[in-house]
Amino acid sequence: MPNPAPSPQVAIVGAGPGGLASAMLLAREGIPVTIFEREPAVGGRTRTIHAPGGYKFDIGPTFFLYPRVLKDIFEACGERLEDHVELRRLDPQYHLVFEGGGSIRATYDLDRLEREIARLAPADARNVRRFLDDNRDKLEAFRPVLEQAFSSPADLFSPAMLAALPKLRPFSSVDGDLKRYFADPRVRLAFSFQTKYLGMSPFQCPSLFTILSFLEYEHGVFHPMGGCGAVSEAMANVARRMGVDIRLNTPVDRILYENGEAVGVEAGGERFAAGSVVVNGDFGHAMRRLVPEAMRPRWKDKKLDRAKISCSTFMLYLGIEGDLGDLAHHTILLSKEYERNIHEITNGILPEEPSIYVHHAGVTDPSLAPKGHASLYVLVPVPNLRCGIDWAREAPRYRAVALERLKLLGLRDIESRIRFERVVTPRGWQDEFAVFEGATFNLAHNLTQMLYFRPHNRFGRNVYLVGGGTHPGSGLPVIYEGARITTRLLLEDRERRRAGQDRAKPAAAPVGEAAV
Repeated sequence: MPNPAPSPQVAIVGAGPGGLASAMLLAREGIPVTIFEREPAVGGRTRTIHAPGGYKFDIGPTFFLYPRVLKDIFEACGERLEDHVELRRLDPQYHLVFEGGGSIRATYDLDRLEREIARLAPADARNVRRFLDDNRDKLEAFRPVLEQAFSSPADLFSPAMLAALPKLRPFSSVDGDLKRYFADPRVRLAFSFQTKYLGMSPFQCPSLFTILSFLEYEHGVFHPMGGCGAVSEAMANVARRMGVDIRLNTPVDRILYENGEAVGVEAGGERFAAGSVVVNGDFGHAMRRLVPEAMRPRWKDKKLDRAKISCSTFMLYLGIEGDLGDLAHHTILLSKEYERNIHEITNGILPEEPSIYVHHAGVTDPSLAPKGHASLYVLVPVPNLRCGIDWAREAPRYRAVALERLKLLGLRDIESRIRFERVVTPRGWQDEFAVFEGATFNLAHNLTQMLYFRPHNRFGRNVYLVGGGTHPGSGLPVIYEGARITTRLLLEDRERRRAGQDRAKPAAAPVGEAAV
């Protein structure tokens, strides 16, 4: 006999980008959805915080790429993204400063981009359009793979996968693939530092991910006015309008199981019945906290401990009084010894001359700081917690290292002008933001942790995953695509179960006869 009909409710654990997108798509189908979020605001790490003094900071993502997927989700719900949030395309997209000499103001205007690159390497400038053309073809070939679920090994041999393989060069790294176009290592870095969005090294990351820089030049780098949290708030507003119940300040304690099936969640000591549970949380943290080990046979604790995870980040959120000169909206200082820095981070060593990323959104969006002030976001890639660095001891020293590196970008006097400061170390990412081992970019995207080998969107009986820790992977547009995959699987499973129950019902007795 089939199990009793499950609750029609869907419980979503976490109101991050993936959870919000899933809620919108499920509500569109008339399914009752409740989101449980432990924080007082939606967005997870894609939210904008308000700090004393009137400063506002994005916690994690600071820009928006490839809005097509999210636009499609809004349109599927009868809405237009642009009616809810303004995405302003940046030009220049960012300023790359090479400590070894030279800089590039990256732009989607290809004539200008070629001139920028020609100042460093004239021969390389002639190959920019060929690189973009080749990666346009690569993305088109790989898009069907990104859009499909990987639930069985046979999916690795799907028609989409077989068609894409010739363009993927799976055993080449991003840097290795770029050598086909660019001889100057600085130019290769301009098209490969984006692997840091995945917390990976361009010297190890699979060559597929050259599409990251292509996406920037082809489709733009955008700033959501008000900060990236404005996108999350817009999604939540639409979801609420569609009937989604979003419960803030409500952490989920565990997923409830009966006879091997998820039947709901426990939050705040109360049981909430749900026929399906969608987990939108950091994968390693959520598994250990919410899912009994017996319910995740392919991802037991020992495997989590062995899994390859991304690097971490050392963060400074600084409220600065006064002017920051000609500092760009996005600035990346690339260390003279970039490859050595990457090697150090991978091997658990703190770089003493690190590369840094600086976000000064006030160039575009004055709403993020009071007049005459600036909100400065400083990110330094560092090892995750597996290396055993004592951050209670190292944090003050490494803060000084980061401020010293900012001087190379012309920010020589900011320490005396700091009016607000918050430091987040890898330990802070784990303890304050529930990030497994402080790996801010989740599971690594190496070949053994991609596609079928990544945690599946359909994770168990009535349990589904969405977010950077499942297929297709990390990054906002990819997470939104993952939400479409997850909701499609959930709906298919519900329909299959409903059809099975209908077939199991006894035939109705003829009129006038008693049913036995």
